[in-house]
Amino acid sequence: MAKKESYEEMLTKLQDILSNLETDDLNLEESMKSYEEGVKLVNKIYKILDSYEAKISIIKDDKELEFSEDYGDK
Repeated sequence: MAKKESYEEMLTKLQDILSNLETDDLNLEESMKSYEEGVKLVNKIYKILDSYEAKISIIKDDKELEFSEDYGDK
């Protein structure tokens, strides 16, 4: 079973792909493959960020509720 890449690993890989695309050392076919891989990584990264954003929102809402229950008007 393949190890799941971390956010940081995917971001580093994406930065490497971008650097390679900017050098003009790749032919058209290699550039297209790199571009496709980059798009896939961006989508994975966005999914991770969306997941964390949802978790943060839930935690924030829970803490605000606790605060209002503990320190709200009585």
